Amino acid sequence: MKHFVDISPMKLILFGYCFIILLGALLLIMPFSSQDGKPTDLLTAIFTATSATCVTGLIVVNTYTHWSFSGQLIILCLIQIGGIGFMTFCIAAISLTKKKIGYISRSLMQNSISAPQLGGIVRMTKFILYGTLLVEGSGALFLSKFYIPQYGFSKGIWYSIFHSISAFCNAGFDLMGEKTEFVSFTGHVGNLYVNVIIMLLIIVGGLGFFVWQDLLESKLHFARMHLHTKLVIFLSSILVFGGAALLYISEKGGAEFQMLSLSERIIASFFQSVSARTAGFNTIDIGSMTQTGQFLMICLMFIGGSPGSTAGGIKTTTFAVLTLSVLTTFWHRKSIEVFGRRMEEGITRLASCVFMIYLFLVCFSAMVISQIEGLPLLSALFESVSAIATVGLTTGITPGLGNASLIILTILMIIGRAGSLTMLLAFSSRKNPVVSTLPLEKIQIG
Repeated sequence: MKHFVDISPMKLILFGYCFIILLGALLLIMPFSSQDGKPTDLLTAIFTATSATCVTGLIVVNTYTHWSFSGQLIILCLIQIGGIGFMTFCIAAISLTKKKIGYISRSLMQNSISAPQLGGIVRMTKFILYGTLLVEGSGALFLSKFYIPQYGFSKGIWYSIFHSISAFCNAGFDLMGEKTEFVSFTGHVGNLYVNVIIMLLIIVGGLGFFVWQDLLESKLHFARMHLHTKLVIFLSSILVFGGAALLYISEKGGAEFQMLSLSERIIASFFQSVSARTAGFNTIDIGSMTQTGQFLMICLMFIGGSPGSTAGGIKTTTFAVLTLSVLTTFWHRKSIEVFGRRMEEGITRLASCVFMIYLFLVCFSAMVISQIEGLPLLSALFESVSAIATVGLTTGITPGLGNASLIILTILMIIGRAGSLTMLLAFSSRKNPVVSTLPLEKIQIG
């Protein structure tokens, strides 16, 4: 027991995700999980379980045609657990038994959902569970009005539940490949009703649980919101609308947009701008997009959603801090100030650490995949960013990748879901910062 207590929360979170992935993979291997009743190979099962648990959406086999209802249900359970955090379910289970929740469990929960403080964790857990049930239930209800007339009652209900959970958890798994494999929502490119519902679910899931709470407590008064919420709302709005505008401009003369009407182009631009921030659905063929459009998608994927949400990426707040740091230097200010508040010292160093870890991992992985698969570097970079940012969008190369490349993407997905700092701190031997006594010497920058 003493050794268990000595394990850092970061390691326990990492081991927890790995355990869920392995359990999910073992279930997906079983014959009852596949449509043909045959066992699925180990790597496919592990990759799919990782993609579902890490709410990514990259797949090597078509979800509808390969997996049976049992297999699809297992994938959906992994998505739900991975989306709101496995520690959320653990705390909820302990609460139901009326047992006292100890400090270790609270600390794990705090690290699992990036909570700003330890106090109120149990109350936050209940808020997350009830909020998730409400949003996903509402999404399924609205989607059922479209899917039930299309597929009948039972199949329509299953489609509605599956896609509502997948969208809210920013997972990117879909069941639309019944007739044509790996099509995602390309058949709904002009359907405003479905597009809006899916986009709203993605946005709500990607804002973060603390933003929800703050929005409710502030009663949507911007001045009363915490700085974190203000930054998330402001930057998310810029990324959605700015991303849509840039995607429209970059794809206006592309092959994909040539086949669409003006309204469909606008809807598709907004959908891909929202989805690129870790959701993984697509209404246009990503592989047929222009290189400018694909690179823009890479940038949006790299930024991702917000801390404490179902989304991945370096997070909007990290991008905001780095951007404000540049502006602060330009304006000759000593500290980062925004919305009438001053940010804490050292926040830039933390943001830079996250940025550099992600940048190194995606560049190194892309070069390796490009070399061993003989693929263009941009395609390999797209897949690498999609994996570590837990997005799930693909140019279409993932199903054809070799085992080594799939293993690389699997590792990237785990790092992306657990968090780069979690991975770094999990294997760090130092618990306290060391004060340097070395002589100070200045260097030139720029």
